[in-house]
Order: sequence, then structure tokens, then C-alpha cells
Amino acid sequence: QVQLVQSGGGLVQAGGSLRLSCAASGRAGSLYIMAWFRQAPGKEREFVAAITRSGGSTYFADSVKGRFTISRDNARNAIYLQANSLKPEDTAVYYCAAREGVVAITAPASYAYWGQGAQVTVSS
Repeated sequence: QVQLVQSGGGLVQAGGSLRLSCAASGRAGSLYIMAWFRQAPGKEREFVAAITRSGGSTYFADSVKGRFTISRDNARNAIYLQANSLKPEDTAVYYCAAREGVVAITAPASYAYWGQGAQVTVSS
């Protein structure tokens, strides 16, 4: 079993930055893809970014490319999302997710493990 614990989030003005963290425990060594998703009120959960175990490959939603970065520290079994140039439309609950396979990495249903979520609110 794997547990994901998130930290970070909060309220920030448009144009500002935030860093989200996610630490995995349990059978964390089996995790190949770790990712971030977000869900705004009344909307479906959407893919934000993902990273492979080696950190050699990263994937981003078009809406955050050039503004967000994802990184991974395997020694700490952790991933991070650095969100820069934040916009009000980035407001959502952000979730860390992890899985063992490599297909359909942008699909929430393909992830077995989820963090507790963290609210990110960007004011205009």
C-alpha cells in the first residue's frame, strides 16, 4: 500500500508563485509515474503535470506549460509542483497522484493512489 501526504497551497495574488509538495510512504519504490491533478468547483478533475521515476520525462497540460514545473526527489520519495505566474483560473484543489504503469498518464482513473488535496486560490 502507498500513502501520499501533501503540503503547500494557500492564497496568492495573480502573478504570484506557490510550491506544492507530496511525500509518498509505504511501497513507494513501485511508483513509476507521479503526477498532479486539479479540480475546480463544478468541474471535472484535470491533469496538470506528471513525472517519471527517473525524472527524465515530464508532461504538462497546455494550460500550465511554461508556468509550472514538476520535480522529483526519489531519496525522499517526494514530488514538487512549482507554480509560477499564477492566474485566477488556476484556482482549484490540487491533488497529488501516483501509479505503477505508464499508459494514459493524463487520465485520473488510471491512478491508484491519491493525496488528500490542497486548496490553491489565486486572487485577481
